[in-house]
Order: sequence, then structure tokens, then C-alpha cells
Amino acid sequence: MKFSGILPPIVTPFDEQGEIQEDLIRREMRFCMDNGADGLSVGGSTGEGPTLRDEELARLIGIAKDYVGKDQPVICGVMRACTRDAVRTGLAARKAGADAIMVTPTAYNVLVPNEEGMYHFYKTLSEEVRLPIIIYNVIPQNTISPALFHRLVRGTEYVMGIKQSVGGIQALYADLLEVGDEARVFAATDEMIFSCFALGAAGGISAILSMFPKESRAMWQCAQKGDYAGGMKIQNALYKKWMCLAGNQFPIRMKYALRVLGRDMGQCRSPITTLPEEEKRRIREAFEA
Repeated sequence: MKFSGILPPIVTPFDEQGEIQEDLIRREMRFCMDNGADGLSVGGSTGEGPTLRDEELARLIGIAKDYVGKDQPVICGVMRACTRDAVRTGLAARKAGADAIMVTPTAYNVLVPNEEGMYHFYKTLSEEVRLPIIIYNVIPQNTISPALFHRLVRGTEYVMGIKQSVGGIQALYADLLEVGDEARVFAATDEMIFSCFALGAAGGISAILSMFPKESRAMWQCAQKGDYAGGMKIQNALYKKWMCLAGNQFPIRMKYALRVLGRDMGQCRSPITTLPEEEKRRIREAFEA
């Protein structure tokens, strides 16, 4: 599997009853692959992963497998509150055909463990699930330090990368300096995605790749060619559009922006149900410009 390049996390479309709309997600997966994606990620933050049951994740993996090539990975998000449940979900993802799992640290604040607890968490996943593991470093109150990431890469068989979401481009740079060529560091700073590529990220697993797969592919190619001016031109053109989506309840903003672009991706799962009219106006103005 080529775990590099443009790996968009796919939005999960729901209907009014909260059920997955398979026809819409198939259309979106095809759109991303046709526009230069190197694989697909399901069940991440963009896909409202914490709301998805194991059997729903398995179904999304099966659908994604219809659209990737034999060397293009399907990555499944695992967002659970304890080691036991994360292992159960990881095993379900493996059975469904996932090529890797992308696992968040535990999130509930009074249950956040210390560094030894997180080492045990990922080591247990490695030993029991036996799939490549990408740490999804996105929990502000439970960050994985560069040193702990490096320790996990060296001390487990399957931890092979990190998606660096918390701490921005500086945190990505710190990971790159820490692990060098021993592991993959994936970018997730949407508004500066080309800058992350230019620093040496192995690729991106980031919502902007789903919103703009063609432009993201172009930025990736610019980084590989050393075309800094070309990559920055695209990044600059997308910056203001992206910044109007940032913040809490991100998936509902993402889905509204996709609708403005003519790509209806349904609704979010309750309780993310309402987007104020003022926010809709800002998104329309940015994306119709």
C-alpha cells in the first residue's frame, strides 16, 4: 500500500432519520478518486466518526473498496473511549478490509491517561488488531508528543505514522524532526496544506483534500517538483474559503459548503443540526467568489 499523497477523509451523509445515504457517499468517493486522490479515509472527524457504530464503519470500508486501486489504501477512523472498545472497532475494521486504522487518543477529560497509559493503548492495538496504525493527534487535552510518537514507532510493530492536527504546522515540523525517515507524518493543517507538503509531510489526511481534491493534488505535485511559487498560489487562493469553515460543528459547515459547490452531502447526525443564517451567508460569499 502507498500510504502517501492525497488521502481525503470522506464526509458521511445522513438523512433526516440519521441513516447513511449510500448513494451520496458513493458519488463523493468517486469524485475524489477521479480528481487525484491516492486513497480514501472513512470515519474520521470530517466523517463524524465518533457517531458511527462498528457495523457502519465496516459498511463504509466496503463501499470505499469499490473505488480504490489495489495499491491505494482505505483508512478507517477509530474514535473510542477505552482500549477495549478501540480494539473491538479496530478488529471490525480489519475484518471489513481496511488497510490501516487512524486512531485518536482517548478524549473524555477526566479519563485522559498519562503518557504510559497512551503507550499501552497504542501498543495493545498494535498487538491485537495487527493493522498499520496512524495516530490521529487531534485531542487538545491528550496530545501525543513527538517523543512518545517516536517511542511508539520503535516499540510497536504497527504504529507507522501520525496525522498531526493539534498544534498546527509547528507540531508537524517537530514530528518530522523527531522521527526523520522512521515513520510517516501526515498533514492536517488545512489552510497551510501546501506548506506542510513543502516541509516534507508524507501526504495529507485533511478535510480540505475532500473539499478540493483536484487543487490538493496540484499542490502535492508542486511540492514534489519543488515548485514553491505554484503551490503557494493555490494555497493562497483557498485560504479565505477555508477559514470560514473552521470552528466547532465543523461537519455541518463542510456539508453546507459542499452544497454551495453543487455536491449535496446530506445532513449531520443529531445533535449537530443547525447552522445559523449568518454563517451560511459567509460561506456562500466565500465559496461563490
